[in-house]
Amino acid sequence: MRKIISFMHISLDGFVAGPNGEMNWINVDEEIFAHIDQRISESDAALYGRVTYQMMESYWPDQVTDPEASQHDIAHATWYNNVHKVVLSKTMKDAEVKNTTIISDNLADRLNEIKQQLGHEILLFGSPTATHALMQHDLIDGYWLFVNPVILGQGIPLFANITDSIKLKLLSTRQFTSGVTELSYVVDRQ
Repeated sequence: MRKIISFMHISLDGFVAGPNGEMNWINVDEEIFAHIDQRISESDAALYGRVTYQMMESYWPDQVTDPEASQHDIAHATWYNNVHKVVLSKTMKDAEVKNTTIISDNLADRLNEIKQQLGHEILLFGSPTATHALMQHDLIDGYWLFVNPVILGQGIPLFANITDSIKLKLLSTRQFTSGVTELSYVVDRQ
């Protein structure tokens, strides 16, 4: 069965964005991009909430042909344009791009159907509202977190309204030159 992995940049105190959605504190560089590019190349599906999807859709599709695009942007755009996208949205009705499925109801059933299909892991990019919804349905199988060396003090938390503890098993860690630390966990359902 395919696994849904939440991919998120977080502050040391567990926020994914500032109080007004600010993400200017996220530290990425070529070392981190290369590492991320390697990992996502092994995935064949991307899961987004509507807001994150629209942000991605406004940028990535054209980067393949942009003469000023970085090597990372071209590689990521190529992957983005080819990967199957799943969007959680109650307001979007029709996808205007190929390889996109919109889920507006029966979240758990629809995602469990997708998890049963052949394929590799499904990466849930950002999308804190969608992440919270998936946590409530116990649909997230792992967390791929990039902990940034910053304390925000307030903002949008990664973990919200958790009623039952979620046991995790640490798979790997990696320290980047920038001070960012990658933590990769799988949910331990035993």
